[in-house]
Amino acid sequence: MADITAALVKELRERTGSGMMECKRALQETGGDIEAAVELMRKAGQAKADKKASRVAAEGLIAIKQTPGVAAMAEINCETDFVTKNDDFRTFVDAVTQTALTHDVADLDALLAAPMADGQSVERNRRDCIAKIGENINVRRVARFASDKGVLGCYLHGTRIGVLVELDGGDAELAKDIAMHIAASRPLCVSAEQVPAGLIAKEKEIYAAQATEEAKDKPAHVIEKIVGKIVEGKLRKYLESITLLGQAFVKNPDQSVEELLGSHQAKIVRFERFELGEGIEKKADNFAAEVMAQVRGD
Repeated sequence: MADITAALVKELRERTGSGMMECKRALQETGGDIEAAVELMRKAGQAKADKKASRVAAEGLIAIKQTPGVAAMAEINCETDFVTKNDDFRTFVDAVTQTALTHDVADLDALLAAPMADGQSVERNRRDCIAKIGENINVRRVARFASDKGVLGCYLHGTRIGVLVELDGGDAELAKDIAMHIAASRPLCVSAEQVPAGLIAKEKEIYAAQATEEAKDKPAHVIEKIVGKIVEGKLRKYLESITLLGQAFVKNPDQSVEELLGSHQAKIVRFERFELGEGIEKKADNFAAEVMAQVRGD
């Protein structure tokens, strides 16, 4: 068996990011063949990643990168807030977002298959990161805007809310203001025309039931008129509250976003808003059990 020197262990640690004893064991198993040891550890990392895949990852970071004409945003999740402060995790998040910026990725599958700076795919690096950190890590979603003529803006609120926006007209300052507004006000879509018909029908049904109850003591012909007006008024306010154009601008509530855009001869082309962990069902784990699981390497 080849002599397992400290220098060999050090080189394997630098290449894999794994612990000293783990590297020494891999070198012993492969007779000091460092390339075979790397492959062995990668396979072990894949097994770890598969084992951890079912664990809920609802913490993490949202990151944004922008260059002239292109902006990219990614959400990458981990299991605990503690890991969001880990340098390896932060480096991975930064590198994934840079990959989204530099490659024309249309969706998440394209991003996962895209090569990173080291030549390996995002997915391969994700699995390596799981092996190194010991938590489930997911590259959950990505958005990429590229435009030669439009004005791109972005806003990152801490690391938990991110927004990309594209304007037709206006300038970078306006685009950033709109992105900040979207972060704060959570519009569902740009305009009332984009609101799903099923959602409008559901709201109308609720408003009609409420209005009928309020006017139940009045004559039938009066109830019909009252209900119609109440439903119309409530629906209008609802659409104003959930559409970007209808919302009051956060920096000047006396002015709607539509009016703000009109004063700059600008239009909204599209926007994307990510909020960390939205839609992920979190489970309440026993903290002591979680710590023990980490200690055991489960």
